[in-house]
Amino acid sequence: MTSTDVVVIGGGQAGLAAGYHLRRRGLDFVILDADPAPGGSWQHMWNSLHLFSPAEHSSLPGRLMPAQPGETYPGAGHVVDYLTDYEKRYGLPVRHGTRVIAVRRDAGRLLVETDTGTWRARAVISATGTWSRPFLPAVPGRDVFTGRQLHTVGYRSPAGFAGQRVIVVGGGNSGAQIAADLALDGHIEVTWVTQRPPRILPDDIDGRALFDVATARRRALDSGRRDTGGVASLGDIVAVPPVRAARDAGLLTAKAMFSRLTADGAQWPDGSRAGADAIVWCTGFRPALSHLAPLGLRGRRGHIPTDGTRALGEPRLHLLGYGDWTGPASATLIGVGRPARDAAHEIAQLG
Repeated sequence: MTSTDVVVIGGGQAGLAAGYHLRRRGLDFVILDADPAPGGSWQHMWNSLHLFSPAEHSSLPGRLMPAQPGETYPGAGHVVDYLTDYEKRYGLPVRHGTRVIAVRRDAGRLLVETDTGTWRARAVISATGTWSRPFLPAVPGRDVFTGRQLHTVGYRSPAGFAGQRVIVVGGGNSGAQIAADLALDGHIEVTWVTQRPPRILPDDIDGRALFDVATARRRALDSGRRDTGGVASLGDIVAVPPVRAARDAGLLTAKAMFSRLTADGAQWPDGSRAGADAIVWCTGFRPALSHLAPLGLRGRRGHIPTDGTRALGEPRLHLLGYGDWTGPASATLIGVGRPARDAAHEIAQLG
């Protein structure tokens, strides 16, 4: 067993931001990451994915992301390079290829059990994100459909779908971007299906404005003022260049959600049908928190109740980067820095 002040679970953007601030506080820590290489979930994204904001507005604390030549909005590969450099630049103690199995209480400390050994710490920061826990809705007939089914996590590019009929399910950013990616290929018949009419943000709204809106909402709630609605009040989909191109070409018109799947496609409540060779489920994710199950902290919707990043039921545990419930815009590159700083500050005060 190895002892340290803090164990950070997850070596993606949230874990690295935590490491930066823990180092500045002079704390002894280790970052445990299941992936064998740096880059967090960005190394697993689809090929055409780009950030919603320019590089200078997509940075972790202490190090501006350099611009990607020829691109206003950097691609996922550029983000991987940036995170790899960030980890190296600050000499962050990331142990790649280490999977955390469980976190348990032990005589005033927390034990972090991994597939390579056990760590004992004064505090734990869980920063595992959501990518490893894709959500698939319980749609009637899903087990009857004989074509190919994959989630966002399994999509890479239009290659392999040429000449096929593809239904893309989901009205968020991933659904719009993947539908656009497939439709712009020109050799794929795409049906985009959403639970409600999609709301594409104005072309001049990107991640910079969304971060400001999310921050303003959190400040309003914290001060007892009326809920501003945050990002959800503006729309669901950022009009990144591929989405604009598909929209302007008339290739991005959504249909209402089907009622069931059949062996060879989908059926709507009015009896109409569409054939499909493949379905891409862009239906979101859930927080990857199974390693915290022994602590018995889960609340409604699978979330662990928090005050800022600190778990209400376990003051030695902080959650970082899972969404607004662990800090405004904390699931974004630019947004995770502030809650990471706050978590490091609180941990430094622990006895």
